Amino acid sequence: MNIVLYTIFLKVYSVAIFIASISNEKAKLWIKGRKKIFEKLSHTFSSETAPIIWVHCASLGEFEQGRTVIEQLKKELIKPKVLLTFFSPSGYEIRKDYKEADWVFYLPMDSFLNASQFLKIVNPAIAIFVKYEYWFYYLDQCKKRNISLLLISGIFRPSHPFFQLYGGFHRKMLRCFTHFFVQDEQSKKLLQSININNCTIAGDTRFDRVSSIADNFKQIDFIEKFISNNPILIAGSTWPKDDKIIREAVADLHQKIKVILVPHEIHPQRINELKQFFPTALCYSQLTNSTFPTDSNFLIIDNIGMLTSLYHYATIAYVGGGFNNGIHNTLEAAVHGKPVLFGMKYEKFNEAKDLIKNGSSFCVADSNSLRLQIEKLLTNNSKYQNCCKNAKEYVRSKVGATEKIVDYIQENRLLTNSSN
Repeated sequence: MNIVLYTIFLKVYSVAIFIASISNEKAKLWIKGRKKIFEKLSHTFSSETAPIIWVHCASLGEFEQGRTVIEQLKKELIKPKVLLTFFSPSGYEIRKDYKEADWVFYLPMDSFLNASQFLKIVNPAIAIFVKYEYWFYYLDQCKKRNISLLLISGIFRPSHPFFQLYGGFHRKMLRCFTHFFVQDEQSKKLLQSININNCTIAGDTRFDRVSSIADNFKQIDFIEKFISNNPILIAGSTWPKDDKIIREAVADLHQKIKVILVPHEIHPQRINELKQFFPTALCYSQLTNSTFPTDSNFLIIDNIGMLTSLYHYATIAYVGGGFNNGIHNTLEAAVHGKPVLFGMKYEKFNEAKDLIKNGSSFCVADSNSLRLQIEKLLTNNSKYQNCCKNAKEYVRSKVGATEKIVDYIQENRLLTNSSN
């Protein structure tokens, strides 16, 4: 790809989003959120004098990796303010009221004019991109304006275009970064193979995030009432394919088990779909102290924000996505010391492979293998306790990425050296 093809790609992408917005709610939000965006930015930043840390996340998952750095910087540094941007409505719409950021915006679509105007208005002291999102014009303008540009929780694989013969344009984007904080040794070696050496193996900031959540756990009374001393399967971030497999697996279990279902999406159509899979299920929003059925084995969580705490109550955790595009966050369950089960699409997730290797997680191929794994864990206490111990120890051994990133910013006086 070169600059001409990239520009064509941006145009085609914008047109495709516009067409999709006719019938797709996310596409509508993508367009609506960017209307008059430069007018809003100009009004917001016209009189701002404090150093600004700009943190950009593609969506909600990347936000969870970036938030520990945001919160640590806000805690340790006195004057800076934080601008948080999202590319996707999935992140923006859920975190637009995030209190640790001073401002939350959509990122305007990449182009020379948009990137130039955005950076002229905001004038950040530091730009932090989380995991990925390589927008050429924004990166190029950061470099030309001498804005310190960091990539955190980065991960690289040999299949990425940066490391291919045709990847010259992509490599040019990487050379805009001041420093890379990557998750593993392979990522560092791949960058070194294309003569990029400004790199530190810091690990994944998600370990810091989930550990903090576990340390600050608060009980949820309705959940404890629902559990009532039964073994519990918490099925988090599920999709319809996950639901089907779970339904078939628990129907054939020899032991009684209660199931708490936390779908990845909670719009009415999705909740109704879950109710069809599990006709006797209760919805969390319907529960009250005075009318709390105790005989139901299924509970649907129809809100956002509870999952990370819910895993505390699991006997066994199931993480969805493994029968779609890839599994969701296994660390949220593992940090509580729970065995984690998931579908077959986990190869791009180092933590999932590590958890399988240390015997605390298991891949399932279908409803039968899910049932068998649940039964093994419920009937073999020694095996179960070992899984729990290994899961918790693994997560706790990986904390510290946030501290390395914040130390780098402070030691190199990136805010002090800025032009703000």
